[in-house]
Amino acid sequence: MMHSVRTAAHADRAITADVLAQAFIDDPAMAYLFRDASVRPQKLARFFGLMTAIGADPADWSLAQDAAGVPVAAAMWRPPGAWRTPTTTLIRQLPALLATFGLALPRALALQSALEAHHPHAPHWYLQFAGCVPAMQGKGHGGAAIRARLAQCDSQGLPAALETATQANLGLYQALGFVITGTYAISNGPTFWTMWRAPQR
Repeated sequence: MMHSVRTAAHADRAITADVLAQAFIDDPAMAYLFRDASVRPQKLARFFGLMTAIGADPADWSLAQDAAGVPVAAAMWRPPGAWRTPTTTLIRQLPALLATFGLALPRALALQSALEAHHPHAPHWYLQFAGCVPAMQGKGHGGAAIRARLAQCDSQGLPAALETATQANLGLYQALGFVITGTYAISNGPTFWTMWRAPQR
């Protein structure tokens, strides 16, 4: 099955946030951050709205579209050297962070600290978020969105890295060439798998 994939534009920030908010509704890390399932959809919409605005360039993202040209999957990447969110950015966005997380903000900051502590430092493209809307999952759209950047990684001779708290996603990432490099558990929270992909010929 052929998939239509395009590079995102600045005008795609809102649709990218919407796609990812739908895709991550049952993600263990998001369930840890937003424990009340009744408000999680709204919280995720606000969270991914913030994530698509903080230190991110839509030109580094890929969107997979359905037959009508509507984005149904997104892959948000950060380029080499830009995987860490600067402290100055977090401070500047503190009001938005408080509005998004509320009393869960200390938990969110602790999780971010753990992710960064286990992140590789060698130059690489970082797959920060990737997901597909639930109704279109299992049709290859998510994998297509990810492969668009992996092709560039290979042409540039650069590796790629990610972490996931969803064990069911490991097979997809392994099929794309990622290997598991480690696991770690968040206190009273989910287990994460770190994954690395060497450039391929």
